[in-house]
Amino acid sequence: MINLLLLHLGFETIVKYFVPSKHNLNAKGQLNEKLYKSFFKMISHPSAGFLGKIPRLFTTSVLAFTLPFMCSNASAQFRVDVSGIGLSQIPFSISTFKGEDASPQKVSTIVFADLERSGQFKGQTASQALDETSRPDVSAFRQKNVDALVVGSITKLADGRYDVTFRLWDIVKGQDLGAQSFSVSPADLRLISHRISDYVYEKLTGDKGIFSTRIAYVTKNSGKFHLWIADADGENAQAALSSPEPIISPSWSPNGQQLAYVSFESRKPVVYIHEVFSGKRRVLANFKGSNSAPSWAPDGKTLAVTLSRDGGSQLFLIDANGGEPRRLTSSSSIDTEPVFSPDGASIYFVSDRGGMPQIYRTPAIGGPVQRVTFAGNYNISPAISSDGKWLAYISRISGQFKLSVQDLSTDKVTQITATIADERPSFAPNGKLIAYATQIQGREALMTTSLDGRISARLAGQSGDIREPNWGPYNKGQ
Repeated sequence: MINLLLLHLGFETIVKYFVPSKHNLNAKGQLNEKLYKSFFKMISHPSAGFLGKIPRLFTTSVLAFTLPFMCSNASAQFRVDVSGIGLSQIPFSISTFKGEDASPQKVSTIVFADLERSGQFKGQTASQALDETSRPDVSAFRQKNVDALVVGSITKLADGRYDVTFRLWDIVKGQDLGAQSFSVSPADLRLISHRISDYVYEKLTGDKGIFSTRIAYVTKNSGKFHLWIADADGENAQAALSSPEPIISPSWSPNGQQLAYVSFESRKPVVYIHEVFSGKRRVLANFKGSNSAPSWAPDGKTLAVTLSRDGGSQLFLIDANGGEPRRLTSSSSIDTEPVFSPDGASIYFVSDRGGMPQIYRTPAIGGPVQRVTFAGNYNISPAISSDGKWLAYISRISGQFKLSVQDLSTDKVTQITATIADERPSFAPNGKLIAYATQIQGREALMTTSLDGRISARLAGQSGDIREPNWGPYNKGQ
């Protein structure tokens, strides 16, 4: 069993191991190697969990940068299980696409799973064999309480590519809601499936779909740590980073082309920026003391980071190209885990300035600090929805760590999970789902949940413990 005391050591851990002091720095200003090794030995022991279970209160990682993004596939990385009942789900049906049996990807199956996992749809498989040229028997589908129908076909072309065509029907009105056709390589069939899901989702809900976006997450397997980039359903994972040391806290840039992270390979935490497609990296912050908790501004030009170069852990802003950081907060407390509001005007962060960790807000240009969370005495790991209306965070309640959602207009707080070891929430770019890490039956796993907690999907790892999710932005042109 994971020692829950290590799940959220939080500020005590920072003070003891990562805030520079005479107790943990050598003459060169580096972390004391003996303390460093003993700490990692403690948190890497199977009975005590490992560094990844400690949230981003200090956001550090040790990693060897070995693999560019496109170099390593992970097959069968996830299993998706959807549970729960939504209050108002759209009943839909999808027909097995004509020619799909000869395709390396079952497009209709992927679309079906995408839509159900969103929590907005309740699906059934059509018994009729239909493609995009067929006109469905609307009355028959109405009798089955179907509101929408997806049909299509897949044809292999002479050059090895596949032609994928689909059509969406509004069964209630008996209307054709449009069709699209794609010619893609076998490797892009999953992506096209997700784009079909996006089309259906937007046509029927009015909101943009998120199925063709990506998620970054970390696994631990056989003593090694890996940073993966996967489809939003967890499949098609590509290894970006690998190390015998822990990796935590990946943070997507707004354009989806870069990931910021923290490395301990220099025996001190250093912030790096990783180019997703080339695999190249560069140092962003390597100042005296710890450099941690990177978070991108919405314009992609600036990051907020936590630095202890002046003694305590405080918030700074730094240009995405590097340079001299500008201090944002000045307090005797620990300020960390910054995250920008969607408009870039404010920064939410965690601080113990009130005695226990709570979430606060300050203008991104600096200024007065305002407390945001008041329910309970331990709230960490803030995430803001894309519309700025919702704050997700982790609360400690009776010794359990629960995902909470706060309506920022009313300050109403709801705990939305049944699990007890939640961490690191991250909103989908449309703000309708939250990804988070947790523990189920003694094993770490990723989950997605609707904001009301009624629909959840488990993305259960087949090869190691999974944690540290960060949901990427919309793809360019989406």
